[in-house]
Amino acid sequence: MIKKKIISILMILLFLITSCNRKAHKQKELLIYCGITMIKPIMEIKSIIEKEYDCNILITKGGSGNLLTSLELNKIGDLYLPGSDSYIKKCWEQDLISDTVFVGYNRASIMVQKGNPKNITSDLNNFINKDYAVVIGNPESGSIGKETKRILTKKGIFEEVSNNALQLTTDSKKLFQVLKDKKADLVINWYSTSKWEEHKDYVTAIKIDEKYAEKKKLVIGLLKTSKHLEIAKRFMALARSKEGKEIFRKYGFGQ
Repeated sequence: MIKKKIISILMILLFLITSCNRKAHKQKELLIYCGITMIKPIMEIKSIIEKEYDCNILITKGGSGNLLTSLELNKIGDLYLPGSDSYIKKCWEQDLISDTVFVGYNRASIMVQKGNPKNITSDLNNFINKDYAVVIGNPESGSIGKETKRILTKKGIFEEVSNNALQLTTDSKKLFQVLKDKKADLVINWYSTSKWEEHKDYVTAIKIDEKYAEKKKLVIGLLKTSKHLEIAKRFMALARSKEGKEIFRKYGFGQ
């Protein structure tokens, strides 16, 4: 009986020691809100930082507008990388961020099915041609939708294109999918996505005249809700460094 009690006490002590060790070594967790187009370079930088700091970095990805709404409501998180710096400007206006770093450029292009089987040109008026199946991004949910509206408004055809479009999608991932599934003949999407290994066999990018499609700055914002400033600032420093910009350039976000 005494022996059993001693064994029980030892087991309890062992459990308590193990629990204490787990608590003592609990990893710090960071949360990044990332526009879906930039997920690949961010994942690569994430793996470097996690090894450096023995931390866990969680990434919430999606349309930049939806992410902004989410971080406004949740009031948690460390970093925000939207597909256009216009969202960062909104963050400054709403006092949501305390610092920023520039990491590269995003630019929009026309995308068609691989090899351009319908010989579609760079003329934006193709988007009002009823002979083509057209899909565009929703300007309320993501950066590419917002940029598409800006481009087509500058051309003076946004309303016509909206009426001709089969659907409005939430983000760049969905725009790629409708081309892959051959549900659309042409879309406007971020050029960088045409360079992804899993995309390049399905889409061809066509350059849009720069007077309509300007380069958009990619800027990471440090959220005021960040609980791990040292790691968050190190993430930003790496992203803006020569090494970090090379990572972004590799995925089509060249300067």
